[in-house]
Parts: sequence; structure tokens; C-alpha cells
Amino acid sequence: MTSTKISLETGRDWLMGLVTNETFFYVVKRILQALFTLLLATALSFFIMKLSPGDYVDTLRQNPTISPERIEELREQFGLNKSWPEQFGLWLWRILRYGDFGTSFVYQRSVASLLWERIPATLLLAIASLFCTWAIAIPFGILAAVKQNQATDRILQVISYTGQGFPSFITALFLLIFAQVTSPLFPVGGMTSINHAEFSWFGKIIDVGWHMILPTIALSITSFAGLQRITRGELLDVLRQDYIQTARAKGLPENRVIYVHALRNAINPLITILGFELAGLFGGAFIAEQFFNWPGLGRLTLQAVMAKDQYLVMASLVMSAVLLNIGNLIADLLLKVADPRIRLDS
Repeated sequence: MTSTKISLETGRDWLMGLVTNETFFYVVKRILQALFTLLLATALSFFIMKLSPGDYVDTLRQNPTISPERIEELREQFGLNKSWPEQFGLWLWRILRYGDFGTSFVYQRSVASLLWERIPATLLLAIASLFCTWAIAIPFGILAAVKQNQATDRILQVISYTGQGFPSFITALFLLIFAQVTSPLFPVGGMTSINHAEFSWFGKIIDVGWHMILPTIALSITSFAGLQRITRGELLDVLRQDYIQTARAKGLPENRVIYVHALRNAINPLITILGFELAGLFGGAFIAEQFFNWPGLGRLTLQAVMAKDQYLVMASLVMSAVLLNIGNLIADLLLKVADPRIRLDS
């Protein structure tokens, strides 16, 4: 009896500590703000999409084998005969009550099932691109700052400017040409080989990873170039501060001055950028996915936009907005971890 009472008191104390915790309160507040943001974003996206001429059923009128009566049946079946506010309200109500994002016009399947099929492929590509970008850009940015105005710095600046000057679709096009010249070294098209099922579990991982090389490079080039420049600029600003000169005057090793004192204070703006990087990668993924036939969410969204598959487009936009909010929340929490002086409630 006594042990049960102690357990209840311990659980109550833990719950009270959690509720009054600054981080917990901040996360709850951000989730509530995100819900309101999602509502506004989806409403704005829906009405902008409806402003474009025609809809999915209008494209079927070009098929002479489909009668006008059948066209009207489809309009009623998809709810396209209702007014815009009614369509948006019914779609939103189904989400809130049933968790149902509707049925895809083109695929005649649940939109949610289509998203769950495609999201893992896009997440895999985006996370790989994010990891490669940061693993290469941060060290190069540090090296450029340390070697300021030297040959190394100038070479890295040329690489950075060149990377930012090439749009993603141009980079993807060059990589496709490179893949054709070096064929069959780099596979293009799809996520796996034809005989993927015959491989061992390790062979399957290698197969997917090999197919990811070119799409990941195409998705990472622009982000890498920008992040390298920002890292260089932020670290140079910090290295000019008085406390860095004081640390050097005390005889601290240069590596300790750079990686412990300077980089720790230069990292905050980079963490802030991280929140936008995740959503930006999802937004730019459709280019890499389209060029390399990668079966991801970006390619699916592009096809849905072209076919005016409105429920699939809306669900994809909601997913992008959710990822943007999650990315910003993670960045804010990482800022708190990196710099304890930051107060989330402010």
C-alpha cells in the first residue's frame, strides 16, 4: 500500500514537473499555432488552386467515348458540382472527423494510402541530402574561414558561387548526361534494380543507396553552396570578437579556439536554417524525383497538379506545411540545447 502511494506521488510530481516545464509549454503552444497555420495555408492553397481554369472532369470531356451524362455523374461523385466553400468545408470536415483526406481522382484510391507509399522514399532522399550537405558544407565553411583570402578560400568561394548559380534542374540535367556517359556505372530510373528482390538484405541496402547517389547530389548542390557561405561568414564574424583574441592571447590551441569557442557561437544561425532546410528539400525534391524517376512525394504532387487531382494536391500541401512546422520546432529546440541562454518563452 505504501509503495503504491509513493508511486502515485512520484508520478504526480513528474506530471506536474512536465506541465510546468518551459519546453513542454513551448511545444504545446507551437502545436496550437501550427494547427491555425495549417488551416490558413490549406484554405489559401485550395482557393488559389480553384482559381486556375477547369478541373479534373473537364479534362475528361476531350475523350469522345465518355458521354456528357457520365461527366455529370463524375462531377457529382467527386463533389465538384458544389461551390468552392462547400468543397473545402466538406474536405476539412472529413479530415477532422474521420482522418480521411479524400479519394484521388486519377488513382481512384485513398489519398492517405498514396501518401504513405511515397513519403518514405522522399524522406530517405531528403535526409540523405541533408546529411551530405551538412557533413560537407560545415567543414568546408570552417576551412574557408580559417584560410581567409588564401588560395583554399578562393577555390571554395568559386565552388560555392558556381553551385548557387546552377538551378536544380540544370544540375539534374548535367547529372543525367554524366550518367549516360558513364553507363552503367550510375543507375538512373527508379529506386531499385529489376532484380532487387533476389538480393540479400545487405545487397538491397546497397542497391537503394547506389540509386540514391545522383538524386542526392542534384538535391544537395544548391543547399551545400549556400550553407558553406553562411558558415564561412558567421565564423569570420565570431573570430573577430574580442573574447576570441583573448583566448588566443592566453595560449589556447588554435583548434580549441575555433571548434570550442568560435564554432559554438557561430552555430546558432545555422541551426535556425535547419528548420527551413527540411521543408525546402521536400519542396525541391520534385525536380530530382522527376528527372531520376524517383517514386517519391514530390513527383506524385507534380503529377497531381498537372492532372488537377485536387484532394491529392491538398493533402501534399498539408504534408509540406506540417514538415515546415516540425522543422522549425526542431530547430528552436536545438537552439535551446546549443545555447542555454536562450529562453523559449521569449
